[in-house]
Amino acid sequence: MTEKSAARADWESRIGKPSDGRLLGIGELPAPAGLSADDGTGHVLLTWRPVPGALGYLVHRADSAEGPFEPLDHLGGDVLAVPHPPYADTLAQPGRGYFYKVATWSDTGAGALSEAVPGSARAAGSRPAEVTVAVDAAAPATELPGVWNRMIGAEHFSLLTWDKPGAGGSDVAKEYGEALAIVRDEIGVRSVRAHGTFLPETVTVRADGSFDFSGLDAVYDRFLATGLKPVVELSFMPEELASDPHYTVFDYKALVSTPARWERWGDLCRELTVHLQERYGRDTVAGWEFEVWNEANLEVFWNGTQDDYHRLYEVAVRAVKGVDDRIKVGGPSSAAAGWVGALLEYCQEHDVPVDFVSTHTYGNAPLDFRPMTRAFAEATGRPEPEILWTEWGVTPTHFHRVSDSVFAAPFVLRGMKSALSSTDCLSYWVASDQFEELGWPPRLFHGGFGLLTVGNLRKPRFWALYLLSQLTGGRIPAAVGGDGAGALVESLATRAEDGSTVDVLLWNGTLDQSKIDGAAVLDRAATVRVTGLEPGAVHTVESRRVDEHHANIQAVWKDLDGGDWPDDQQWRKLRAADELPVETLAPVTADAEGTAVLTVELPNPGIRFLRLARG
Repeated sequence: MTEKSAARADWESRIGKPSDGRLLGIGELPAPAGLSADDGTGHVLLTWRPVPGALGYLVHRADSAEGPFEPLDHLGGDVLAVPHPPYADTLAQPGRGYFYKVATWSDTGAGALSEAVPGSARAAGSRPAEVTVAVDAAAPATELPGVWNRMIGAEHFSLLTWDKPGAGGSDVAKEYGEALAIVRDEIGVRSVRAHGTFLPETVTVRADGSFDFSGLDAVYDRFLATGLKPVVELSFMPEELASDPHYTVFDYKALVSTPARWERWGDLCRELTVHLQERYGRDTVAGWEFEVWNEANLEVFWNGTQDDYHRLYEVAVRAVKGVDDRIKVGGPSSAAAGWVGALLEYCQEHDVPVDFVSTHTYGNAPLDFRPMTRAFAEATGRPEPEILWTEWGVTPTHFHRVSDSVFAAPFVLRGMKSALSSTDCLSYWVASDQFEELGWPPRLFHGGFGLLTVGNLRKPRFWALYLLSQLTGGRIPAAVGGDGAGALVESLATRAEDGSTVDVLLWNGTLDQSKIDGAAVLDRAATVRVTGLEPGAVHTVESRRVDEHHANIQAVWKDLDGGDWPDDQQWRKLRAADELPVETLAPVTADAEGTAVLTVELPNPGIRFLRLARG
């Protein structure tokens, strides 16, 4: 997990050499054109024309047309640039006038600012503002890419062999394994990324310099029994190989030093690959991703330079590929979307393999790195690297209350929808609150990164991913209109292959973490209009919702007046409430044109899942 919350200033001072676009053939980008600001209820909705080659956009605001214009900080704690329009400024105070400008965002940072436009948020009315969702059930269905379930994060795999009592008296190994099974079965997760393949309990260096992987065997045997695939993160440095054996991070003292001898780092990566193949099979290991290190652009994770990381990457990838070229290897596994262009340029200039680029961001939707990966492929004639966001979440900050909140649930859906066309994987960090990086959980609800609590209760963020996995069939158009459309309220819809059901997932959220506890001014009434149905056909309607009063396990705990940890009776009540109930709404009948209409409440933050089934 990143340490950006503790090392933000350090990161900003040593971000390293960004790509200048020269080798990748990407030049300076113009400022966005066509910026407009629509006055909305509780927000100002900004939109602009996308700029080819931009990775994202940075929204600026001022109190006057003359400025000064400062980037809007929605308090996510990480990259402020958004990947695309529209953007809802919910920090705006109703009735107060503002001026806005937008800059493109590239690997070198913000570009030129656009022309300024004025905007002002409206106060709430006597009833929630309205939005519409137009679903075309007769349109050709397209694939809904599973960017949300290809991979998920987890604490180091050696927790599977943990033999000491955990937080709240929990059985760490048992609950960790159960959590992996839950995300596998209920979200459809296929692979898991964890730190610390080379921790002392998994890999040791013998007196003769050879490597003993017996600890890793015990861990991987248990992990692979789940049916999931590991992402082999090549980290951290064994003490015997480190240039500084005292340079560590986390409570478990992961060693994050450069190697004393670079060839020994290559030996370790090569022998690991051979060992995994011998134990689990060449074809099996060929289907795993190997990622080089974790967040070397943060000093807490690396005592070397950016050039040192490039060397670390090259030595590792050549060692792994020397054993089996089929294995996919990538990096830079960076914090805050850094170093991606620089790694691609290094690989281009030095003819180094790179099968995927990986990076991380929090508190925002992921940027769009396709301009860089496509430029790399065009410049080298190689296949375009995949884009894997191997860590992503609502906050980079340990023990932040947003992680237990309903606010995080529509945030997850916004990020996943944004990633559908621009990434190959958006991996949520992490599955379980069985997590020890900066200390074990002090209480049940402590702002842990997990989708699941200690005890494996499902948080609202979990239910967001679960509902994505419940969408059945192919994707069909779901156009949102009205007050806050596309930035506050968004939607996805699918149709079963046989046409028997239409699923509509809609949500109402904001990036603005000053609204963690919700904002009534942002509540909406959503009218869902489904066209393309059989005229006169009656459809049953099932509804599921996630909001302050539904599927919010923390609210149940508060109602129990709980302390730090539940007693036996409280555990029973919590487990009984750990569900996402199905509500049956009134049936709808398609009219003579094949249109059915229903209206639902959509609080902020909130999610609705609707299934229309032909009777």
